[in-house]
Amino acid sequence: MKLSPPTIVFKPGKAEPVEAWSEARPTPPPRPERRLRRFLRHPFTWCVLVPTLLVTAYFYVLASPQHVSEARFVVRSRADAPQLSLGAVISAATGGGGGSVTDANSVRDFLLSHDAVMRTQEQVDLIAMWTRDDADFFARLRYDDPERLTKFYNSMVSASLDTSTGVTTLRVRSFRPSDSQQIATTLLSLSEALVNSLSERAREDALRIARAELVVAEQRVAESRAALTRFREQQQDLDSAGTATAAATTISAMESALTAANAELRERMAYMRPDNPALQVTRNRIEALERQIAAERARRTQGDDALAQQLGSFERLMLEREFADRQLASATASLEAARVEAQRQQVYIARVVEPNLAVYPLYPRKIISVGSVFLGLSVAFGIGWLLVAGMREHAV
Repeated sequence: MKLSPPTIVFKPGKAEPVEAWSEARPTPPPRPERRLRRFLRHPFTWCVLVPTLLVTAYFYVLASPQHVSEARFVVRSRADAPQLSLGAVISAATGGGGGSVTDANSVRDFLLSHDAVMRTQEQVDLIAMWTRDDADFFARLRYDDPERLTKFYNSMVSASLDTSTGVTTLRVRSFRPSDSQQIATTLLSLSEALVNSLSERAREDALRIARAELVVAEQRVAESRAALTRFREQQQDLDSAGTATAAATTISAMESALTAANAELRERMAYMRPDNPALQVTRNRIEALERQIAAERARRTQGDDALAQQLGSFERLMLEREFADRQLASATASLEAARVEAQRQQVYIARVVEPNLAVYPLYPRKIISVGSVFLGLSVAFGIGWLLVAGMREHAV
């Protein structure tokens, strides 16, 4: 830095000149103690750096390792056979999975439900596994009531469904590899039991209507046969149709005899005298046949006990029995078809990846967690600093 030439300044009462510089001398640099003090007093240090250091100390010193056991499975149905149809092609192209995707969503929701927590707790001691001594205070389970246990369970267990492939991925975290594997195996077993119960319930629902129709048909057949038996006992006739046929045959035979007698009478009248006894015999036989035919027809067509009424009732009962037999055959065929369809629609779980025994702890994610804390606090501090600066500007 170039300095101007010195000037001589005379002070009153003094003879010696005093040199003065036109520019002030540069101030010495601040001491390191002042920089450290300014750094410690800065809000960024206490709002961002100190919390980040505390989080870093927790994750790298205190945090307990958490091991992950992963399993993958597919919910399938026996009806998922490949079909070469336009609907199947469109469904595959759009990622539609039909009933299997619905069942997979049901299984996923069950794995994250309170019911799954309680059933798992009955088989394995979740509280003991998540409150072990080697777990740190912040990561371990601190409550044993069902509601907060379910909340902690949802933070340690995850289930995700890939709708394009239909694969459900189950991940379980705990503080020991064997605990994670045991919990994942238990959850898979519970999922299989759930799917089996849902499949059995759907099968029973599909068969219940068919069975009810079969019971109605069987009851109708039994009632029709009982009514037919009572009618036969009342009429003392096993086959009214056969009796009517026999009666018709009898009347037809008598009419044939009457026709023959009339022909014989006309033949004899051609060469016999009218008072011949043979003619009178023939006339008497004709009259007897006519009376007998009239009596038979009256007996079979007139009155409540007439053969016509009996035959009508018998045919009505026979028709009812035929309809009942057809209904029974149809109900039986429907039940068999429903049983085959229910077997074809049966749902089951196919395990793609068995629960593994972890070797290296994947949690906690130290770098990602520390970086997220630092970045979040920095952004929050920057926004707060801008707000405070703006308020100060408007205050001035």
